[in-house]
Amino acid sequence: MQLIRCTKKLQKEMGLKNSDLISKEPRDSYLGSWHANLIHIHRRKFIIFVNDRTLFNFIVPDVLRAQIRNLKKLFKEYLICVLSETDIMEPERQKILSEYSKVEYAKTNSKSVLGSMNDLAFHYKYHILEAGGVQSYAVSSIIKNLNHMPMGAIDYAYPIDLIRAMYKTAK
Repeated sequence: MQLIRCTKKLQKEMGLKNSDLISKEPRDSYLGSWHANLIHIHRRKFIIFVNDRTLFNFIVPDVLRAQIRNLKKLFKEYLICVLSETDIMEPERQKILSEYSKVEYAKTNSKSVLGSMNDLAFHYKYHILEAGGVQSYAVSSIIKNLNHMPMGAIDYAYPIDLIRAMYKTAK
């Protein structure tokens, strides 16, 4: 089991109560949990996901409330798509995806990840509006570019490099 740590704003949109949230930590894994937040770009709802360990990130554009309420499915579908557009090899992608066969929700627990997520949200907003708006064909390349951006919270490493290195050593 792994966790998606939802912000209060996202919990409210999903209709989650405190009793719906898991308080225990999941078993050890390579990537571990993710933080998620609801952001608005040009009056449209987006979900941003950021991995706690690597700051590997992606957004789900232009989502409806019904889709948000099925966040586990949305997360898995987009994670598969984003990973398939990276140069991570198929065996490593399968190792990553196998960790998320069961996903639960929890409260956020890291100010550092939240700070990085806010920084990434700013970059996503800017780049998406610069590329023509929420329906832009460039969203997938923006996701790729932001995973190739050095992040201060991880000693100016690139999120994509950290995820690659982590799974090269995986058994």
